[in-house]
Amino acid sequence: MNFLAHLTLSNDDDDILIGNLIADSARSVEFSGFKAQVVYGIRLHHRIDEYTDQHEIVDASKERLRPRHGKYAGVVVDIFYDHFLARYYHRYGDRPLPDFAQRCYDLLRRRRTELTPAVRRMLPHMVENNWLVSYATEEGMRRVFTGMSHRASFNNHLRSAVDDLMLDYEAYQAEFEAFWPQLEAYVGQVMRELPYP
Repeated sequence: MNFLAHLTLSNDDDDILIGNLIADSARSVEFSGFKAQVVYGIRLHHRIDEYTDQHEIVDASKERLRPRHGKYAGVVVDIFYDHFLARYYHRYGDRPLPDFAQRCYDLLRRRRTELTPAVRRMLPHMVENNWLVSYATEEGMRRVFTGMSHRASFNNHLRSAVDDLMLDYEAYQAEFEAFWPQLEAYVGQVMRELPYP
């Protein structure tokens, strides 16, 4: 899952939210430098990714994209799913998406020193371009994929990924709508099993 999904699945807890956001750029050797509750968020992020990567519904979405996107198919699906989460956030979030996004941006700016260097560098762009809200629109998605295409290490077709979304829009939406409640239930189970520090 991508940024919006991970932040939404943070149980509205500031520390978990920070951990969930920095997880991909935080090395385990650095964990001792974070609050225990932030490390909990990092571990939760990894559990969410493991569950998502092995799920048959997500696999169906990825298979449709593999012929054009190869190794990037999983990344593309993550962003497609964030699109549907953002577009229909009134169904899945507990507040309007612009309010939730602003809450996240305010928290991340307030606790900027606790972020990894990579996330600190990314944060101004995330806030300025309102990434979390922009996922809901085609234009916003095109900006996201264009930026990713420039940063990717290998040749890719990421700039045209939105065309792939539009080609099979109903299928991706149906897969997201089937997957999200299962993911929410899994996260609830994980949070019951893992003692919160």
